[in-house]
Amino acid sequence: MAIKFQVTFDCAAPESLARFWSEALAYELESPPDGYATWHEFLDAIGVPEDEWDDGSSIVDPAGRGARIYFQRVPEGKVAKNRLHLDLDVGGGRKTPLDQRTKAVNEAAARVAKLGATKLYEQEEGDSYAVTMQDPEGNEFCLH
Repeated sequence: MAIKFQVTFDCAAPESLARFWSEALAYELESPPDGYATWHEFLDAIGVPEDEWDDGSSIVDPAGRGARIYFQRVPEGKVAKNRLHLDLDVGGGRKTPLDQRTKAVNEAAARVAKLGATKLYEQEEGDSYAVTMQDPEGNEFCLH
């Protein structure tokens, strides 16, 4: 049986990065525990100091299929290229003609740029096309 996992991002601003990725992936912010209208209400109820309320945030796949993604505040900034990054299949896969995949990738790149991502470069090689981007905190990801 496969092992369930989550992906964790170290970041400076968990709530805002969670909002970016929820839009980029069509995920949603994880709901607070039953009985609480907001995470802040829950954190207050369990005695977490208010200055720690933005120490973490998470997003989930509304269909329940994809991995949970957790964003945790760390004091240090990103200083080097990611050793791990997300590849987002926005082009429809290899069965989709290259011109259609390229158009879909470029549309997705424009959409996430409006959310705060930065385009780094395009790669076209044979029958593949990808765009490498950075999220608002500089984490690289690819659209293909």
